[in-house]
Amino acid sequence: MESTTSYRAARKRDDAAVTSWALAAGAGDESAVERFVVATRPHVRRFVIHLTGDAQAADDLTQETFLRALRALPRFEGRSSARTWLLAIARRAVVDRVRHDLARPVLVCTDAWQAVAEAAQPRHLPGIDESVALDDLMAKLPAERRQAFLLTQVLGLPYAEAAIVSDCPVGTVRSRVNRARRTLTAQLLT
Repeated sequence: MESTTSYRAARKRDDAAVTSWALAAGAGDESAVERFVVATRPHVRRFVIHLTGDAQAADDLTQETFLRALRALPRFEGRSSARTWLLAIARRAVVDRVRHDLARPVLVCTDAWQAVAEAAQPRHLPGIDESVALDDLMAKLPAERRQAFLLTQVLGLPYAEAAIVSDCPVGTVRSRVNRARRTLTAQLLT
C-alpha cells in the first residue's frame, strides 16, 4: 500500500512538472519544449501503439501528435494535466489517420503479405518477455476496454483524466477497466 501511495505522489509530481513545462513552452521557453517532449514521448508512443496495433506507424503518429501539440501549446491553459491533453491529441491523430486510411483504396503488395505472415507466427514461445505476453492478451480485448486499461493501468492516468482522453464519462472508464481486468484474469487462468 505504501509503494502505491508513493507511486501516486511521484506520478502527481511528474504530471505537475510536465504541465509546467507545457505552460512555459507555450509562453516561448524553448528548453521547456524539449523537456516536455522528452518526458512525454514514450507515453504517447506506447498509447499510439496500443490504439493502432502498429509499431511502425506509431513513430509517424507520435510525430503528428507532437506537431499538433506544439502548434497548440500557446493555447494550452493547464485546465487538465498536459499529459492528459497530449494523449487526447494523440487519440484524435489516430482517429484522423484511420479515417484517412479508410477513405483510400487498399493496395496489396508483397510487404502486406509478409506482415500478415509475421503476425501469424506463434508468440507464446519460451523466452518471450512479459510485455509481449501482455500485448497479446490486451490485443484480444475490445478496443474501448483496451484503451481504458492502457490509460489507467499501464500509463497510470487517473480515471478522470482517462475519461477526458477517451471522451466518455468516468463511470464508463471504470466499467471498461473492470471488465478488462476480469477478461485478462480469465485469459491468464486458462
